[in-house]
Amino acid sequence: MGEVFDGYERQYCELSANLSKKCTTASLLDGEQKRQQISEIKAGLDEADSLIRKMDLEARGLQPNVKAVLLAKLREYKSDLNNLKSEVKRIASANSNQAARDDLLESGMADAMSVSANQRARLMMSTDRLNQSSDRIKESKRTMLETEELGVSILQDLHQQRQSLLHANDTLHGVDDNVSRSKKILTNMSRRMSRNKCIIGSIIAVLVVVIALILYFKLSK
Repeated sequence: MGEVFDGYERQYCELSANLSKKCTTASLLDGEQKRQQISEIKAGLDEADSLIRKMDLEARGLQPNVKAVLLAKLREYKSDLNNLKSEVKRIASANSNQAARDDLLESGMADAMSVSANQRARLMMSTDRLNQSSDRIKESKRTMLETEELGVSILQDLHQQRQSLLHANDTLHGVDDNVSRSKKILTNMSRRMSRNKCIIGSIIAVLVVVIALILYFKLSK
């Protein structure tokens, strides 16, 4: 996730160490050689500025917890770069006499050693913080994977429940069809019973009339 940043960081560290050596060498030179060395150092400082900007841009596009760590490292690198620029200014503005060169040499070597030691200490601290952040990122990834697995399991359960509901719906439709058919059968049976009642009533009425007639004729005789 920070591979691009790491690449820029390695380039900057190598360049910074190289510029520190050149500053030490420049403090020992004089005349045209010294001016040429300072010109090379300034070109290196411009390249270092470009790497700082690239690292800053790359860090701001990462996740917040990683970005915070990388931006803290950037502040240290910017401080280191400012120290190099100050060292170049001191070398460039030094007097040409031997005493000034000796003073500048001693100061430059002491500052370079101090900067190098401080830089190594800051790099070690930054590396430790980055490793801690990496561990936290790994833990976050593990939690995310567990959450994803849980989500997949829930989706599978919901799918099974949906299938069960669809099956139940089909069953209800079948029951509804059976009820409709039963209702039709009962209606037909009711109609037949009504017709049968009418027929039976008619037969009874005819029988009553016939019996009445028979009784009438018998009684009349």
